[in-house]
Amino acid sequence: MRYELLVGLRYTRAKRRNHFISFISLISMAGIALGVAALIVVLSVMNGFQHELRARILAVVSHVQLSGPGNRLDDWRRVAEGARQHPRVLAAAPFINAQGMLTYGQGVRGAIVRGVLPELEDSVADIGRHMRAGSLDALKPGGFGIVLGSELARALGALPGDKVALIAPQGQVTPAGVIPRLKQFTLVGTFEIGMYEYDSSLALLHLEDAQTLYRLGGAVSGVRLKLDDLFAARGVAAELMSSLGAAVFASDWTRSHANFFRAVEIEKRVMFIILTLIVAVAAFNIVSNMIMIVT
Repeated sequence: MRYELLVGLRYTRAKRRNHFISFISLISMAGIALGVAALIVVLSVMNGFQHELRARILAVVSHVQLSGPGNRLDDWRRVAEGARQHPRVLAAAPFINAQGMLTYGQGVRGAIVRGVLPELEDSVADIGRHMRAGSLDALKPGGFGIVLGSELARALGALPGDKVALIAPQGQVTPAGVIPRLKQFTLVGTFEIGMYEYDSSLALLHLEDAQTLYRLGGAVSGVRLKLDDLFAARGVAAELMSSLGAAVFASDWTRSHANFFRAVEIEKRVMFIILTLIVAVAAFNIVSNMIMIVT
């Protein structure tokens, strides 16, 4: 028998007159086992929470977002094609990001309006998987359909098929003064991400309808990208900024939602330190037990 095993068995299976030594040894071993188990379980829960939070955010937010000065990108096709040349970029899709006010009956709510191409949106985000009613394919150019978050639709009291008025803050000058632009849209679907921030404020339009409402012509706000590795977003964003020119600004998901992930990361570190102290207490118990036995 090896020497280490001999000593270990000697003090965990002591003779009858020394059962107290065996009891203390077994309690010390159980303390370390429970401390390590608690450390593993808590860190696993925190990692699962971080993964779930990241999945919900990335259902709406792309890995990398390319935009132009003044939130306007005229030659977006060239930018999208240049971004696709990067080996880590899997897909690219244009978008329009604006603000508006939705009204239905007596309900009035502010909203973030996003113009998308339904056939490309699923390649960069996962909103299509979270549809509760209808689908993104119901957004047709010139059809003036709209998809709302579930909480936003509930606050307005609107159901699929209802006519919702969207007011753009950029007004048009008339002899009577500046009048906001207003257009009626048909509610063709609702989605539910599971994050109130998006479910209560996001409205999706077809890209061409958003260009018509906000008078952008053929321009868009930017291009959204999906990568093969979401954790490489920061490095890819920096590389695309240098390759596409100074007129294109790149932002990644870690920057736009840094507050969420910084809070989770700090909590994970604190829990690791606290649970490591529990393991240290159990280890000190074993050391004191060995000193007592030797003495």
